[in-house]
Amino acid sequence: MDWISSFPVTRHVLEYTKKQLCQVLRSGSVPQHIGFIMDGNRRYARMNKMETKEGHSAGFDTMARLLEVCYDCGVQAATVFAFSIENFSRSEYEIEWLMKLAKSKMKQVVENGELCHKYGVRIRILGNLKLLPADVRESLLEAQEMTKNNKRAVLNICCPYTARDDITHSIKNIIARGYDPEDITQDLVSENLYTGGVPKLQLLIRTSGVYRLSDFMLWEAVDVDCDVEILSVLWPQFTPLLMLWILFKWGWNRTGRARRNKRLLESHGKDD
Repeated sequence: MDWISSFPVTRHVLEYTKKQLCQVLRSGSVPQHIGFIMDGNRRYARMNKMETKEGHSAGFDTMARLLEVCYDCGVQAATVFAFSIENFSRSEYEIEWLMKLAKSKMKQVVENGELCHKYGVRIRILGNLKLLPADVRESLLEAQEMTKNNKRAVLNICCPYTARDDITHSIKNIIARGYDPEDITQDLVSENLYTGGVPKLQLLIRTSGVYRLSDFMLWEAVDVDCDVEILSVLWPQFTPLLMLWILFKWGWNRTGRARRNKRLLESHGKDD
């Protein structure tokens, strides 16, 4: 049925519907920080008889569309798992192509894309950057520098990243700053993670139906305030309308949870 959406009238109706739904969601409760594990690009390529690099390219386009929905709905920060440190074990050809994709797409986002300009998005590159080739690192940091004055929203791009490396980095930072061991708290560790300084993670989404976090935002995801959503679709199949449904469901559940907690508090007050 994808061919139906190629008609101009259909695209116009879908775009109008999306904007109206975003306005409705924006007036309610939305997660202020969403994390994305973008899994399934390679399987999508195999299913559609594409080269692996075409699957990754399709995945980038999906990321751009979903981020627009998130920012339209009032999300303040999004964190995407672009490249794991463990991905360096993949074939040399795939790694080289992924590095080229990161450079070209980042340049496109900053210079030609609407994402940063329209939504005032500040890009932050998170991870163990010394592991990247010098030209890729320079390109990513240039995007970070060019958007540093944008204040409306944040896009954290984790490349290359693992949560264990992030926690190690946080502890090293704390030690370097001279803290006494007795003064080290969970909040202090959180503040020194790569994601420090943005709202707490409230929703973590993984595609491809795999029930694991793959060493992504492990510290942040265990917070009682964070919900985890596992989707059966592959990342390039993740549509804006599905994103809207997830945001609606999250807001509905949060509202219901708040009401239940209020009733519990009131009942305890009466018992006292």
